[in-house]
Amino acid sequence: MASAKRLLLVIIAGTLLLSTAFSQETELPSDSTGTGEPGASTVLWARFQGVIGTVSANFLVDAIEEASARDADCLVIELDTPGGLDTSMRQIVKKIMASEVPVVLYVSPSGSRATSAGLFIALASHVVAMAPGTNMGAAHPVGIGSQPDSTMSEKATNDAVAYIRSIADERGRDADWAEQAVRQSVSAAAHEAVERGIADFLAADREELFEKLNGRTVKTAAGEMVLALEDPAVEEFPMSKRYRALSILNDPNVAYLLLLLGFYGLFFELSNPGSILPGVAGAICLILGLVALQSFSINYAGLLLMVLGVVFFIAELLTPTFGVLSAGGIVSLTIGSILLFRSPAPFLRVSLAVIVPAVVVTAGFFTFAIFMAIRIRRRRPTTGKRGMIGMKGTARTPIAPQGKVFIDGAHWTAEADEPIEEGSRIVVERVEEGMILRVRKADSPGKEG
Repeated sequence: MASAKRLLLVIIAGTLLLSTAFSQETELPSDSTGTGEPGASTVLWARFQGVIGTVSANFLVDAIEEASARDADCLVIELDTPGGLDTSMRQIVKKIMASEVPVVLYVSPSGSRATSAGLFIALASHVVAMAPGTNMGAAHPVGIGSQPDSTMSEKATNDAVAYIRSIADERGRDADWAEQAVRQSVSAAAHEAVERGIADFLAADREELFEKLNGRTVKTAAGEMVLALEDPAVEEFPMSKRYRALSILNDPNVAYLLLLLGFYGLFFELSNPGSILPGVAGAICLILGLVALQSFSINYAGLLLMVLGVVFFIAELLTPTFGVLSAGGIVSLTIGSILLFRSPAPFLRVSLAVIVPAVVVTAGFFTFAIFMAIRIRRRRPTTGKRGMIGMKGTARTPIAPQGKVFIDGAHWTAEADEPIEEGSRIVVERVEEGMILRVRKADSPGKEG
C-alpha cells in the first residue's frame, strides 16, 4: 500500500512538472533581414520540416495568426514534409483558406518534398514556389490504426478527391492532376509541377523568390491584392521551445521508446519500492509517451498487449514461474509493438530497427534475471541449521557417542554413531534438537537418505 501511494505521488509530480514546462510560452525571437526602413514591406518566414501532425498544425496556424497580427505583407512557409494526419492537414488548410494575409508555400531546399498532406497544404496556398530538385504529389489516403475494408477505403478516397478538387478549383490550379495525385498517387518534379500549373514558379533562393513574387496579384479572404516585395524585411518565425520539445515527440519511434522506458521505470519502482528515481523517470517518460500518442491514430489492441506484457513481467516477480510469465510478456510486448501504429506509410509506424532491439534487450534482461533467481534458489544455504550441513571440522575430544568438535571458529557438542578419536577430521550430517551436531569421520561414507 505504501509503495502504491508513493508511486501515485510520483506520477502526480511528473504530471505537474510537465504541464508547467509545456505551458510556458517563450518569446519568439525575430531575425530580420532586408532594409527594414519605414514603409518597407514585411515578410514573415516560417520553416517546418517533418511529419504533419498536431504540433505542425498548431505551429503553422500560429504563424498565420502572427502574420495577421503583425500586418505582414505575406507569410512564407518553407516546407519539407512526407505527409501526415488528415485532421491536422485540414486544420492548416482551413486557416490558409480563411487568411487575409497572402500565404506563400515554398518547397525548399533542394531535395525537399510536399507529398500526401503536404500537397493539400500547397494547393491551398495563395502562391506555390518550388526549389529545383523538389517534388510534390502522392496524396492517396492511407488507413492508420486499422486495416480498412474496400468500402471504407473508397469512401476515404472519394472524400479526399472532392476536397482536393475544391481546393484546386478555388486557387485556379489543375484539378484533374490533383485528383490523379489522390487516386493514383502520381507525383511531379518541380519543373513538371510548374508546367502543369500546380506550382507557380521555380525559385532557387530567397532573392529569386521575392523577385518573382514582387508585383504578383493574389486573391485572399480580404480580396485581391498586389504583392510589393522589393527588398522586403524578413522576420523569422521560429518554433518556440515548447513546440520544439513537442516536435521531438512527433515521431512514432520516440513515442514507442518513451512508453517502454515508462513501463520499465514503473516496473523497477514496484519491484524495489522506495527507489524513487526509477519511479520518477518512469512516470515522466510514460506521460510524455501518452502525450506523443495524441499525434497519431493508434491501435488500442497493440497498446493493451504492451501493457499486458508489463503486467506479466511484474507477476513474474510476485509469483515466480521460472520464465513462463516472462515468455508471455515478451510475446505480448512484441505483438503489441508491431500493432501499436499500423499504417502503410513508414513514417507513421514504429520501425522494426527499433522494435527488434527493444524486445531483444527486454528478453535478455528478464532471461538473465530468471537465471539468477534459479541459481540463487539452488545454491546451498550458508546460514542456519541447513547451512551447517556438510561443514567440516576437528574432534577436540573423543566422541563416544558424544564429545566436542571445532567447526568454523566455534566449539560444538556433537554425537556420532561410531566412536571418533580426538583430532580426527569430521563432517556434519545434520543438526539435531538443542543444536547438537550429528557428525561422522570425514573419510567415512555418509548414510543414504
